[in-house]
Amino acid sequence: MDEFSLIQQFFSVAQNKTAQDGVILGIGDDAAIIKPAEGEVLLFTTDTLINGVHFPLDTAARAIGHKALAVNLSDIAAMAGQARWFTLALSLPEPDPAWLKDFSEGLFALAKQFSVSLVGGDTTRGPLSITLSVIGTIQEKRAIRRSTAKPGDAIYITGHLGTATLGLAAINDEITLSEIDLSNCRNKLDFPQPRLQEGYFLRDYASSMIDISDGLTSDLDHILRASDCRAVIDSESLKKALPATIDLPDRKVIEAALYGGDDYELLFTVAASKVLKLEQSWPHTFSPLTQIGEITKGEGMVLKGDNGQDMKITACGYNHFHD
Repeated sequence: MDEFSLIQQFFSVAQNKTAQDGVILGIGDDAAIIKPAEGEVLLFTTDTLINGVHFPLDTAARAIGHKALAVNLSDIAAMAGQARWFTLALSLPEPDPAWLKDFSEGLFALAKQFSVSLVGGDTTRGPLSITLSVIGTIQEKRAIRRSTAKPGDAIYITGHLGTATLGLAAINDEITLSEIDLSNCRNKLDFPQPRLQEGYFLRDYASSMIDISDGLTSDLDHILRASDCRAVIDSESLKKALPATIDLPDRKVIEAALYGGDDYELLFTVAASKVLKLEQSWPHTFSPLTQIGEITKGEGMVLKGDNGQDMKITACGYNHFHD
């Protein structure tokens, strides 16, 4: 199978049955031509996934296809945008038809769920790696940034934290989980759900926002540095955002929530004047919403313990260039 037959069989328009709004020219030429609606600006993000780094070596091809797109969609969600189009650069040791079939099915299933269109890309021979670029749109000046948190803002997260990290730890024989817990944690690791609906909803509420890819403390630190603020995290509130059924000591689960990556939940701040309205209007079909702390003046992060005492915590999460 050569490069062009591979594209035709697994990534052509026939497989790419997603919304084509704004696509003037898609797959099949030297470049795509796309057109956002009047009054909108483009959001652009890129992520690369490397075999054995971003997913375990035994990860199913369908999960890799899903995750490759999901992590990029999560970045668009963190800006309160709408994902519209994406490109795919795929490096493969060999063109394995069975693997490609499963990979493309995982990819396009998620693309269909969020009406995102594949508009181009590239395929090469080499170690397995996947680079996706997603283009989103948002009304001009409506994008939520990291640099606009203010003292007095409440800190919120969507969903649950630490699940993916615990799944990876179990795969690496660092912890032992029950069969049900392992299945749930592995599913969160392999099939993260980008919070696009939640992110778009939050354009009217969030003062700053980021997605949690490298760990809560690491990604919160990005907001704090960009906004020149300090954060106080309440340990009792944080426990409400932990996976409820995991049979492990609280300390282990809290560590996974604070420092583990791959959650792809949204971390955002909300002005005190908007907190009540946000909580009353949060749709029940969305992922759970938990207030975990507050933005204050100063710098750094502290964890408020059960005894009311504050413990300074440092940003620590996944970093590609640190051991």
